[in-house]
Amino acid sequence: MRVLVQEDPFDLSEETAHFAKGECGSGAIVTFTGVVRDNDAGTLSAMEIEHYPGMTEKALREIAQQAVTRFELQDALVIHRYGRLVPGEQIMMVATAARHRRHAFEAAEFLMDYLKSRAPFWKREITAEGDTWVAAKDEDEAALERW
Repeated sequence: MRVLVQEDPFDLSEETAHFAKGECGSGAIVTFTGVVRDNDAGTLSAMEIEHYPGMTEKALREIAQQAVTRFELQDALVIHRYGRLVPGEQIMMVATAARHRRHAFEAAEFLMDYLKSRAPFWKREITAEGDTWVAAKDEDEAALERW
């Protein structure tokens, strides 16, 4: 299991290949990559993501370990970036490996739902009109209820 919180971009192909290498006991590997999207008005120039080093990594390791145990994973990977990101840049990646595809898919969704609504990151959208902190959305919180 690997958890990375980093400012630098990651290479999706390289991370996927590294994760899949040696997963002979797994019948399924699921990956998901989140990308910074423009806002509804099409005016997002950047998103700034802040976190508390140490606390963030600890929280992400704990949820990744919960996913490994709960969904009987062979392995899990969580990468989340911080700093200034522009629309189109990769912001995060989740990969899960399990003997059966259902477990791999469910674990990936579980991790993504957690990262979207509970991971200790603070996001601020930067537009020509000014800066706005991103608030939690009801639908993101509701997605967690199924777990």
